[in-house]
Amino acid sequence: MNPCTADLHLHTTASDGTQTISQLAGRAKAIGLSIIAITDHDTISPELVERTHVRDAVEIITGVELKVDFDGIRGEMLGYFVDPHAPALRRLFAFMGQARRRRMEEMVARCRELTGLPLKMEDVSRLAAGSIGRPHLAQILVERGAVGTKRQAFEELIGSEKPCYVPTPRPGFREAARAVHDAGGVTSIPHPCLMDVPDWEGFLSLVTAQGIDGIEAFYPYQKPPELLAVDPEEILALAEAHGLLLTGGSDDHGPDSVKEELGKMRIPCEYVEALRAACAT
Repeated sequence: MNPCTADLHLHTTASDGTQTISQLAGRAKAIGLSIIAITDHDTISPELVERTHVRDAVEIITGVELKVDFDGIRGEMLGYFVDPHAPALRRLFAFMGQARRRRMEEMVARCRELTGLPLKMEDVSRLAAGSIGRPHLAQILVERGAVGTKRQAFEELIGSEKPCYVPTPRPGFREAARAVHDAGGVTSIPHPCLMDVPDWEGFLSLVTAQGIDGIEAFYPYQKPPELLAVDPEEILALAEAHGLLLTGGSDDHGPDSVKEELGKMRIPCEYVEALRAACAT
């Protein structure tokens, strides 16, 4: 019998993934995962009406990935086992939806000016079933011949620090953490080794006192450890020293995306049970 394993960082067509929840559940089952968490960007699919449910013999945890500001440090926050109908979360989603649309309008304008192509916001909006993001713009840039692949779109035009990139306005991490906790969930910091944190010891002391419950200690970074902002082993040691819950996931966005990673990160289900227990306290 295969051991119980989980992937707690996955995206669907509700934000910038390429698969529906049902397709993702089927794909997870096919590779032997027992539990997955849907963590779409700044939104929750209307298909997710409970904090957790079972589909195709796979437990699906309702989660979210929120862009947040850690007192001047840009990052994200994962929420797990959240009530999708919680008012505080819904207010946060409304704010982020408006911010994402304004940001995308500016990015489309920059791409139009740089490429000379007649790009329109409506072209990008029609691809977004839920939360709008850069992969939708990348697809339009491929369709219009500005670049050959979505990855090239990020590398040359819309990736961080590239000419058409515009940052998204972010709520403070305390506000986001309160929204997740009010929704009955727990919080975790995703892909920490990509964050620009000058003092991790001090940073974790601050955030764990003000709403952060865990950290994504297990993640399939696409860079070798020596090129990351901090070594993953150091993050794991710090997380354990601070008594943080440990989470992990592949950050899969599905086939024909820039991150087709499902199966590259599996964590034992004991970590999921620790998250579940924390929600009940």
